[in-house]
Amino acid sequence: MSTRVATLADAAGRPLRDVVYTTLRAELMNGDIKFGERLTEPKLSARFGISRTPIREALTVLCSDGLLRREDYGFSPVRPSIPLIRDLYELRITLELGGIQRAIDNPSVTHDRALLEAERDSWLALQADPPEQEPGFVVRDEEFHVTLLTAAGNAELVRSLRAVNSRIRHVRMYDFMVNNRIETTITEHLGILEAVLADDLRLAFRLLHTHIGESLDVVLDRVTRAITAMSLATD
Repeated sequence: MSTRVATLADAAGRPLRDVVYTTLRAELMNGDIKFGERLTEPKLSARFGISRTPIREALTVLCSDGLLRREDYGFSPVRPSIPLIRDLYELRITLELGGIQRAIDNPSVTHDRALLEAERDSWLALQADPPEQEPGFVVRDEEFHVTLLTAAGNAELVRSLRAVNSRIRHVRMYDFMVNNRIETTITEHLGILEAVLADDLRLAFRLLHTHIGESLDVVLDRVTRAITAMSLATD
């Protein structure tokens, strides 16, 4: 099926910008768009059979996601750095575990139970009606981790985590392209919340550490495969 026909069939009332965005994002994350391939508004406009405005809007969001970079003439895919991903995940683990560790080390530090109970209710609702397997779920996942750290009461840890999240968001999308990862994430989040609410902080610490580590393993596997696919046409 051509892109133009697929676009018309799948749009179903969605803004054209969103259709273009999700199509190109999937192609970038699956390695279908190769390194060195130049994306331009005129070519994409012809490919999708639409005006340049929604194309331009979609490309702008993809740049914001970190999947594309603007060149002198058009846009090109960003090559993820595996060493940088590892370094940023290590920082992420340090920050997030620090919120629980400070409560373990200092009995006077307590988590905001009302905040965590509201978050638990939200994830129970997601468990009852899981969303579709979709890379954009990363935003909701980030909200969980920021909320968990916020509940520990150190605003500077939260500020640092938000900064790290913004730098790894484009690769963390790969985490939610794998079958059952969203369902697994929901289950693991609820386990972490229940442990904190039960004041079993050492269990919560272990569960959170394992959860982030598994996410890194999935991300690195998917990113590596995408990089390999995107490199084939440039050899």
